[in-house]
Amino acid sequence: MDPIYLAFTFRVTPKEPVTEILIAELAQAGFESFVEGEDALVAYVQKHVWQPALMDGIYVLHSGAFSIDYSFEEIEHVNWNAEWEKNFKPIQVGGKVSVRASFHENPNMAYDLVINPKMSFGTGHHETTHMMIEHLLELDLTGLTVLDMGCGTGILAIFSEMKGAGPIDAIDIDLWCYENALENTALNRCEQITVHKGDVRLLAENSYDLIIANINRNTLLEDLPAYVASLNPNGLLLLSGFYEKDISLLDSKASGLGLQLLGVKKRKDWRSLKYFKNA
Repeated sequence: MDPIYLAFTFRVTPKEPVTEILIAELAQAGFESFVEGEDALVAYVQKHVWQPALMDGIYVLHSGAFSIDYSFEEIEHVNWNAEWEKNFKPIQVGGKVSVRASFHENPNMAYDLVINPKMSFGTGHHETTHMMIEHLLELDLTGLTVLDMGCGTGILAIFSEMKGAGPIDAIDIDLWCYENALENTALNRCEQITVHKGDVRLLAENSYDLIIANINRNTLLEDLPAYVASLNPNGLLLLSGFYEKDISLLDSKASGLGLQLLGVKKRKDWRSLKYFKNA
């Protein structure tokens, strides 16, 4: 029997960047899928998962800096495929990279990434993923060992393999993301990617030429020492998932660990940093 869902409709002012923060917090609380409209966000959670106390942990709902109203209704069935097809539009990056779902036409670009996202983060639409694709597009990845930390859909690991990298580890703590990354790596016929469910503790004695971490500021700050320990000399570290105001904190931590800042990318309110580890 299909599970019963609750559909929460959130009306947010200002819409950005609050909506992105709200989605991230709701996902952590157990919400499974999100549909963004012009004036509202609809978030779905299974009825047996939701309880009123969940909302106590959603920070942005209790911040006086934002205006967020919401209501909810019970629905018996959600056709997720129909929702994806209606809301997931193909995008292009740098005139060379196509990110599309399997139901979209192939635009015959240099790199064609097929991503069926379900609820997992990383379709290329979000500014942070878009910037990471730009970083990777600029690099020669031939033969590099790569870690995609917080891989979501697996999009960045998949693109890395398309650019000649391997072997590649893709790690995410979320079961849904882990399963979705497995599906998408198979969909793109990847042979160099191993998907793992877990966190930074999986790095252990592993080492990489390139580490990609598109997560959030707090996790990045906490896990930076482990990234640096696993980064080979002359390796590169790409970070994203934060705002302009977060750069000073991240850069202070990174420079204290011996990393050299090579560049900053900007896209709307979001930022991405590129670091080099000296030999």
